[in-house]
Amino acid sequence: MTTYSGIWPVAPTPFHDDGSLDLEGIKRVLDCLIDQGADGICVLANFSEQFLISDAERETLARLSVEHVAGRVPVIVTISHYATQIAVERARFAKDLGADIVMMMPPYHGALLKGTPEQSFEQFAAVGEVGIPIMVQDAPLSGVDLPVPLLVRMACEIEAVKLFKIECPRAANKIRALIEAGGDAIEAPFDGEEAITLLADLDAGATGSMTSGMIVDQIKPVITKHHSGDVEGATEAYGRVAMAINHENRQCGWQSCKAAMVEGGVIASEFCRHPIPPLHPAIRARLIDLLRPLDPLVLRWGK
Repeated sequence: MTTYSGIWPVAPTPFHDDGSLDLEGIKRVLDCLIDQGADGICVLANFSEQFLISDAERETLARLSVEHVAGRVPVIVTISHYATQIAVERARFAKDLGADIVMMMPPYHGALLKGTPEQSFEQFAAVGEVGIPIMVQDAPLSGVDLPVPLLVRMACEIEAVKLFKIECPRAANKIRALIEAGGDAIEAPFDGEEAITLLADLDAGATGSMTSGMIVDQIKPVITKHHSGDVEGATEAYGRVAMAINHENRQCGWQSCKAAMVEGGVIASEFCRHPIPPLHPAIRARLIDLLRPLDPLVLRWGK
């Protein structure tokens, strides 16, 4: 086991029905995640709707999150930006706030502006100079290829690069190859994508998972059992939640967590800013139907 292990969910960003930030709601979200057993929390990630939030709101949310968590668990602040200068500034801001880790995707903007392998390395190296641990987010959203040799070079040559969130297709293959090639330099390979491939990723050597905040307490036993050597128990625990995870990953995205938190009284609104449409009522109903038999804390936390 490493320092960075367990389940580190992404905190959703709650809004009021008029689209303004629900700052009291974010505090309740963070408390709910901690009560569910989160080993760490990530804010301002894609599942936090970072692409629908202004720069000023980012600062407000990062500050509020770090202050409210107050060291109960580590906090990761996402700092991705195409411009290296801005990524560095965001990293400094997060460090000054007291964040424990920053997470970043390689430089990209839209479909055509993508950093080369060398530019990606240079951006991570520049952020590494800030002196805060970095989680490399290898996500399809960026459209930037991060081959294993590049990730190993980052781990070996940039002291701050310690964690890797691998959520590309066939993630288990990449996690296994990354560990084999990088050895001890790969301190914390994490699973992502709402844990849709969690069992295979744990088999490959993942030390943790960055899920949504929907059913942290239900997914955590999969990780703890697997890490303790109880693979059969982990498989059984995963089978219990697999349908809910599949529905979240394939039908709902980040809106699943908001729907569950509204259902459980954690937040008051599942509003998402335009151009994101609401969940279809039938998709939402199926989600809640899949969750109820699991009796997750999220459905009763605020009641």
